[in-house]
Amino acid sequence: MHQVLLVEDDARLASLVSEYLRAYEFTVDVVTRGDTALAHFNATSPDMVVLDLTLPGLDGLVVCRQIREMSRVPILILTAREDAFDEVSALEQGADDFVNKPIQPRVLLARLRALARRGALDTTHPSGDLTIGSLRISKENYTVYWRGAPVLLNHPEFKVLLVLAESAGKVQSRNDIYTKVRGLELAGLDRSIDNCVSRLRRKFDDSAGDKIKTVWGEGYLLSPSAWVG
Repeated sequence: MHQVLLVEDDARLASLVSEYLRAYEFTVDVVTRGDTALAHFNATSPDMVVLDLTLPGLDGLVVCRQIREMSRVPILILTAREDAFDEVSALEQGADDFVNKPIQPRVLLARLRALARRGALDTTHPSGDLTIGSLRISKENYTVYWRGAPVLLNHPEFKVLLVLAESAGKVQSRNDIYTKVRGLELAGLDRSIDNCVSRLRRKFDDSAGDKIKTVWGEGYLLSPSAWVG
C-alpha cells in the first residue's frame, strides 16, 4: 500500500478522492491548509503528495518547493486554474505531474500508479556518481556539477539529464524519455520534454545544441565528447 498525503481544502473533493484511492489500496491522510502541510509531511513521511495549488494559509507552490527542498517524494499537483503558467511554475518548483480539475478519479489513480512505479525504478539506480567529461551527476543525492560548479536543476530537469547521460551517445526518443521520467506514454501535444531540454541547454551554455543534440524525427542525444573541457 502507498501512503498519500492529500493537501486539499475542498472537503467534498478530498472525501471523494480519499474514498476512491482507498478502494485501490492507497492510504490517504488529508490536510486542509498549506501552512500545516509541511509539519504533517514531516510527521507522516508519505510515499507521495497530492497537492492543490490554491490553499488557505500558504500557496501550494510554496508548499511544493518546501517539500522538494527536503525530499524527492513524488508530488502531483491539482488545480482548477486554466493557465499553462501554473503547470510550468509547479514543475519549476519540483512537481512531478499535474492534473486539472474537475478531476477524473481513474486518471488520478493512473497518474499515482505511474509515479509509484517510477519511484520503485528510482530505487534500483546504483548509488554513486556518473561522470561524463566535466559533467558529474550524483544519483544518490540528486546534485549536478559542471566544470566543478554546482548547477541548480529542478526534479524533471535532473531526471531528463540523467536519462540522457545514462544513454550517452545513443538517441533517446521523446516517448522513451517521457516514459522513463514520468512513467506514462507521451501525449501527442505534450511539449514538456522539449521545454525541459531547452532549459538544460541554457543552464549548460549549449545554445548551439552540441551537448544535447536534436536528432530530427528521432529524439535527443547527449554527446559525450561535447562535455569535455
